[in-house]
Amino acid sequence: MDTERQATLTAPAAAPHCVPPRRGRPRSEAAEQAICEAVERLMTDGKSLADLTIEGIAQAAGVGKATIYRRWPNKEALLVDVLVRLEEPEPVLPGTSARDDLVVILDFMRRRGLAKRSRWVLRVVLDQMHSMPALKEVYYDQVVMRRRRIIHQVVGRGVAAGEFRADLDVELLGEMLIGPMLLRTVLWDESPLDDPELPATIVDSLLEGLCGPSRGVPTG
Repeated sequence: MDTERQATLTAPAAAPHCVPPRRGRPRSEAAEQAICEAVERLMTDGKSLADLTIEGIAQAAGVGKATIYRRWPNKEALLVDVLVRLEEPEPVLPGTSARDDLVVILDFMRRRGLAKRSRWVLRVVLDQMHSMPALKEVYYDQVVMRRRRIIHQVVGRGVAAGEFRADLDVELLGEMLIGPMLLRTVLWDESPLDDPELPATIVDSLLEGLCGPSRGVPTG
């Protein structure tokens, strides 16, 4: 297995609970859990992201401010970890083909969309994040861009293996393949997401082409 493929298959999944990337002296997982749950509870009680303060979070969690600052440098970093905690861990890709990996990625997006629709706190946090540039920047850097790189790696392997056309930009190919699911999960809330076969249908429809039999395949 080549180095790039190994990196793709073992790309770090989103942590199921708040675990900051930097490590020092041993830290209490119970304290981290309490802090994350305090943020969720405050949001459920009607607090906006802008209303949240380190002081208020510490009081709600029953810890001192220093306990929070030992784990996160600022509120934005803490809220990113809470966002990650609210979502499902990213899937391990099978690596059997680029097509199979993309189906798994799209199914992760589908489940994430269902979670956003059913979990009020996740929806509110994602919507309000755009009004906080610092939080959005950290979230995009640590979560969105990482997922984007994984998609580009998968598509790049598909091009190299001859699964996808080589005359299109890898970034454009990735957008074409995940775009339909992204629209359903982000913009079109009324679109159904409960069909587990939807990811395979999207990927295979694009791979098989969109032309009807009356048009045939252009010859030149």
